[in-house]
Amino acid sequence: MLLYQNENGGWPKNIDMARKLTGADKARLRQTHNQSETILDNGATWSQIRFLALVHEATGDARFATAAQHGIEFLLAAQYANGGWPMIYPLRKGYYSHITFNDGAMIGVMKLLRDVAQEKKPFEFVDQNLRERSQQAIDRGLDVILRTQVLVDGQRTVWCAQHDETTLEPAAARTYELPSLSGYESVGIVEYLMGVDHPSPEIKRAVESAVDWFNNVKIEGQAIEWKRDPDTGRPIDRTVVADPSADPIWARFYEIGTNRPMFVGRDGIVHDHLADVEQERRLGYAWLGDWPKKLLDGEYPEWRNRWCNP
Repeated sequence: MLLYQNENGGWPKNIDMARKLTGADKARLRQTHNQSETILDNGATWSQIRFLALVHEATGDARFATAAQHGIEFLLAAQYANGGWPMIYPLRKGYYSHITFNDGAMIGVMKLLRDVAQEKKPFEFVDQNLRERSQQAIDRGLDVILRTQVLVDGQRTVWCAQHDETTLEPAAARTYELPSLSGYESVGIVEYLMGVDHPSPEIKRAVESAVDWFNNVKIEGQAIEWKRDPDTGRPIDRTVVADPSADPIWARFYEIGTNRPMFVGRDGIVHDHLADVEQERRLGYAWLGDWPKKLLDGEYPEWRNRWCNP
């Protein structure tokens, strides 16, 4: 999947995983990337394993089941003893080795392994041994999720996009991705926790605390406005405007301890307003969004009614 990453570190929204690589594709891959490294964020690797399983389900061709099982074995090998998964495996020095919630990396892996462990479609072909090991892996993953929920003055909040693989403390990634509380990645983590059957008191506490935090840090009376080129319609800027009727939005990053929304340029300097970040980063990163809305409006009330009400 590294083949498709653009020069700015971004990824296309839709990748044709069935497309056969051309000679030029293969040459560029050999020249620009270490072929022994596999990335787990941005939907890479675990989504291809699911794709292989779906192809097996559709065709009955055992080659695809074998390939998917090799992929599952790879995910199990990539897991840290403490339960986390890095962004890249085999390990690569730098932030790539942090436990990575960024862009749904670890949660995507855990959802796949949960389906394997529970023998859900399209993973009915997986043998008992691999299912049991997948269950053990997600048990360890669940443990590290609960351990990495950030405490502020003794109160549980949410999670950073990445955590140090040794200390479990919030950690930095790229220059504009500082240790912080994530208004985006934390949504997927909470949704995963709410998908656990018969949640323990620890899971319930983690979910309730995170939901309280989301409610406390929502931004009201502001909306995101795109400016577009009048001739081409291409986005040329993104701004925040006052709008008393707007639905709540949330920042991608909040300062730990103050819940101050953080907007950071490539120089690593924290700003209070999106307008203070350079145009390239204003356009090229999801700084604000309504990510927790579905969780707060529907998923959480249903979960609470099922598991927390007598």
